[in-house]
Amino acid sequence: MRYLAQRFSFANPRIAGVLTDIGTEELAHLEMIGAIVRQLTRGLSAKELEASGFAPYYIDHTAGVWPQAAGGVPFSATEFQSSGDAIADLVEDMAAEQKARKTYDNILRLAKDQEVADPIRFLREREIVHFQRFGEALRLLQEELDSKNYYAFNPNFDCMQNTTR
Repeated sequence: MRYLAQRFSFANPRIAGVLTDIGTEELAHLEMIGAIVRQLTRGLSAKELEASGFAPYYIDHTAGVWPQAAGGVPFSATEFQSSGDAIADLVEDMAAEQKARKTYDNILRLAKDQEVADPIRFLREREIVHFQRFGEALRLLQEELDSKNYYAFNPNFDCMQNTTR
């Protein structure tokens, strides 16, 4: 969702396209994780729910799949950021992809079931590709700027407001 919101502030259609492509793919990742959670929790008894530590989640969501952090913090749109600053957004996007890769690394350290580990490995690989594509988009953006000090201003706003620079 973050990437799909950010794309509107990019003047370069290639960079906006990268954000659209990755944002769309991230929605598919959410679907894959939801399917894994559903497969792992389908048909659990009350005793199994309690023994697995899944009871608090079950109380709120029953058998529904709702994203939340491993620590139990539920999904919230407050996690999304669209600053309107192309450089800030792309750097933040790269950091988000690295954090996702790290999370998948940690899941793989704990996962014993190949039916869980295999799709997680795939998702991890995609996060690496996303990181690389955001890096390419950042490089493209920096090459377009006419300032040597491209970290000192917001290219999406300052260049439009003051074209005499």
